[in-house]
Amino acid sequence: MSSLYVREDLESTGVGDSVTLRGPEAKHAVSVSRLRVGETTSIGNGRGLIATGTVVRSEPGELEMRVESVVVHPENRPALVLVQALAKGDRDELAIQAATELGVDRIIPWGAERSISRWQGDKASKGRARWQLIVREAAKQSIRARVPEVSEVVDTRGLAAHADGRTVLVLEPTAALSLTDLDPSTFDADEVVLVVGPEGGISPAEHERLVDAGAVAVRIGSGVLRTSTAGPAAIAAVNVLLGRW
Repeated sequence: MSSLYVREDLESTGVGDSVTLRGPEAKHAVSVSRLRVGETTSIGNGRGLIATGTVVRSEPGELEMRVESVVVHPENRPALVLVQALAKGDRDELAIQAATELGVDRIIPWGAERSISRWQGDKASKGRARWQLIVREAAKQSIRARVPEVSEVVDTRGLAAHADGRTVLVLEPTAALSLTDLDPSTFDADEVVLVVGPEGGISPAEHERLVDAGAVAVRIGSGVLRTSTAGPAAIAAVNVLLGRW
């Protein structure tokens, strides 16, 4: 099975070079994945570079790989951005994990009007750090060259300001327009933003504010998806529209 480990300080490397992992990543590679000398693995920096090669040293707390190939993956344009409303339990975490595996480029936590969970004070920084860890591990699991960024939590006012000049699609099951009816040639060149509400949905006031800011309401299929599945489903559909899948 292919494996990917992340070393954020890895700036560049070439064929024949040695790349060493230390700390928690090395411990996981050696003690959990049990990588041994002669096996193949990959080490990336989470910002596009992935080096693949053969393990030449495998010791507790340290793994060394001899580089055999290097690929630098460009950033996606347009970038796919998921605005995920905070939700109770682990539903929002399930959403961002699946979204990462399916190709999201950035995630914005949203404190929506009907969000039961609230990120305030220290909870905001802790929540963001947890989400960043979730997407980091999901990126490694799916062998993604770029680890999605998790932005600071926004309120509806901040979200409406973000909609200015961008393609912002609000997922609304009662919308007249289907997501798959959109013409991708009309998408903004830099970002396509998908907005997902909490368990109780997006309030009428929030919906009006976002549409006034230039967002477009779209539906996915004929049913109502959970907050944990709507975003990933929309990302999959947009990937098809953009010809990435």
